Amino acid sequence: MSGPLYVPVLPASPHATTAYRRLSPAVQGAVIPLWNLPPRHGPAVDVLVGHARREAHAVSKVQRHHPAWIDTPFAGEVQLRVVMSVLSDLGELSALRPVTGPDRPEFQQAAALDVARRSGSGVGIRVALPGEWDDHAAHTVRLLLARLDPADEADLLLDLGAVPGDRPDAGKEALRALDALMPLTPWRTAALLGGGFPPVTAQMLEQGLRAEPRTDWHVWRELTSSRGYVPWLSYGDYGIQPARAIGREPSAGRGGPAWGVLRYTTAESFVLAKVLARGEDRTAVNRAAARQLLELPDFRGAVAGAGESWLRDCAHGHGPTGTGNASVWLRVGNLQHMTYVARSLRV
Repeated sequence: MSGPLYVPVLPASPHATTAYRRLSPAVQGAVIPLWNLPPRHGPAVDVLVGHARREAHAVSKVQRHHPAWIDTPFAGEVQLRVVMSVLSDLGELSALRPVTGPDRPEFQQAAALDVARRSGSGVGIRVALPGEWDDHAAHTVRLLLARLDPADEADLLLDLGAVPGDRPDAGKEALRALDALMPLTPWRTAALLGGGFPPVTAQMLEQGLRAEPRTDWHVWRELTSSRGYVPWLSYGDYGIQPARAIGREPSAGRGGPAWGVLRYTTAESFVLAKVLARGEDRTAVNRAAARQLLELPDFRGAVAGAGESWLRDCAHGHGPTGTGNASVWLRVGNLQHMTYVARSLRV
């Protein structure tokens, strides 16, 4: 079994694809993302088809020859069929691997397995574990694996979803699941995914910088001191957004809150700073927030990566870098987070 150091769970959105593209080659080589196409409700079929094609092609383009998984966990049948058609058309030209799971509808399972068979890419099996492990789930995964072509490879993506601090048994339940799932097949990759980033409100940030624990990382450290197969596991997280964010339908780009968040990842915490999306004080407030992050004892310096260099330029008004908007803040947060996590896992 071999796999990446790090599996970030990312939305198939411009801020995330741009962040991945701007990672250094050394970091990109250690990362295999799990891309998630957003849900789309209500548009006419031709509009839905257009969105699905653009999103799938955008992910394929940014990945080029680097492998990645692509999932449609919230898709209806029309959106799913469009995405699978795109993957089928790309065939061996694409390094994207379709994803399914034991809880997915039959038509989704069949489509993903068919694309995997025809492209030779293999398939990701995403097993949701939002609470206690149910041994019956191992049976449903076994049935799904039995439908694979003998030549197809399979990846285990064990997804804890959100792991807030009030879920202390997440690590124990993950071990129960892994004990049941790991023996089922010679997995090409096995990854543990979890989201530790908290939902953020403006009130949380009224007193200046706020540090929130990286609970997903704490679960990972608990596991690494356990079973013998753990060294072959890949670490995965939902990065600098709550796990539920990948299930949000994209906004039309109008309105939105008057505030936003700069994020910085340290060994133990997500450090959050409030910024403004509009208003007369916007530039001054946002530059001051970036300066606060630069003053952290754990700030890694502008040479650490493109995320840190943006924060430096924002703080001091250097060059063309402004004070950002919601998309930029997400991009910068993803850049510094993915870079730091990948390097941390090498230690």
